[in-house]
Amino acid sequence: MADAHAKHHDYHIIDPSPWPFLGSLGALVMAFGGVAWMQHMKGSVFPIFGYNVANANYWIFLVGVAIVLYTMFGWWSDTIREGNEGHHTRVVSLHLRYGMIMFIASEVMFFVAWFWAFFDASLFPNEANQYMRMEFTGGVWPPKGIEILDPFHLPLYNTVILLLSGTAVTWAHHALLHNDRRGLINGLAITVALGVLFSFVQAYEYIHAPFAFKDSIYGATFFMATGFHGFHVLIGTIFLLVCLFRAMAGAFTPKQHFGFEAAAWYWHFVDVVWLFLFVAIYVWGSSGGTIAAGH
Repeated sequence: MADAHAKHHDYHIIDPSPWPFLGSLGALVMAFGGVAWMQHMKGSVFPIFGYNVANANYWIFLVGVAIVLYTMFGWWSDTIREGNEGHHTRVVSLHLRYGMIMFIASEVMFFVAWFWAFFDASLFPNEANQYMRMEFTGGVWPPKGIEILDPFHLPLYNTVILLLSGTAVTWAHHALLHNDRRGLINGLAITVALGVLFSFVQAYEYIHAPFAFKDSIYGATFFMATGFHGFHVLIGTIFLLVCLFRAMAGAFTPKQHFGFEAAAWYWHFVDVVWLFLFVAIYVWGSSGGTIAAGH
């Protein structure tokens, strides 16, 4: 009778899980709350069943964020537990890697959209003016009247920081493969510290930027592309911080460490995107512009 229920395959049939439904609910609440929050900032009315939802301000959005974060914690905790119980066979591990590759591919296309917007505005500044029926650029790029950041000051500093962090996470990976626990922890700690430093430098750069998001199409494309990258750095830093805590608790082995491997892949993706941003937006996109004093 026991043999009839024995597993004779490499696949893992997961138990019924609440996380897909709860995650979808959280995303819906977060999107709905985001719209209500924007309507509140505009001073508009957003009526639902006779109640102005915009009066809720940002609270609905934060409730949605809390649900999503709880779902992420619960779902990934279940995945870790399943791996520790031996359910992540060779086939399951391969498919987890396929899933991460597809996720990073979707992120690549996400950034392609922001690069597309930037190059469309920078390569064809007159067309942007004609489309909007307004004088946005003065027919040149960077637009007339815009003072730019010095690409070889803070942006170059952040480039060095990210390249060093990529080296550190690679060191941590090699240490793990050679069962060097101290090297793994030290490499992860350095990577996390460099990620935090990058975020502080970019925040300082944003605070002291000589242009704003709403000032021009230059500011809009600049902050959308670099801002979303900064958000990904924040997510990647948290991802690696979780891996650091798990490594300190004794998790990961040379043969089973997909959680760390996924974090390392994501961090290398963040590094590569920044190199494109630095070359395209900071260096090439600012060539010929007037550098703001002290920037």
